[in-house]
Amino acid sequence: MPFAPDRIHCDLLCGAGADGRRRGWYVVRMHTDALRGLGLHPDQPTAVITGPPPPRWWHAAAERNAYRHVAG
Repeated sequence: MPFAPDRIHCDLLCGAGADGRRRGWYVVRMHTDALRGLGLHPDQPTAVITGPPPPRWWHAAAERNAYRHVAG
């Protein structure tokens, strides 16, 4: 893991949703300075989207190909 254990905190909350089904939620918290090493801090230019998004067919092809590699 690229973060020191004292720089990240993860919680898991479990319970029943409005429909009665069991649900789970993750909460991940970290100090913003821990993101600087990965270029993800909001003040860094690498954290901002600078180009156009991929075309729609690219997303569809990626999802289709992702399921081909799942052992069934």
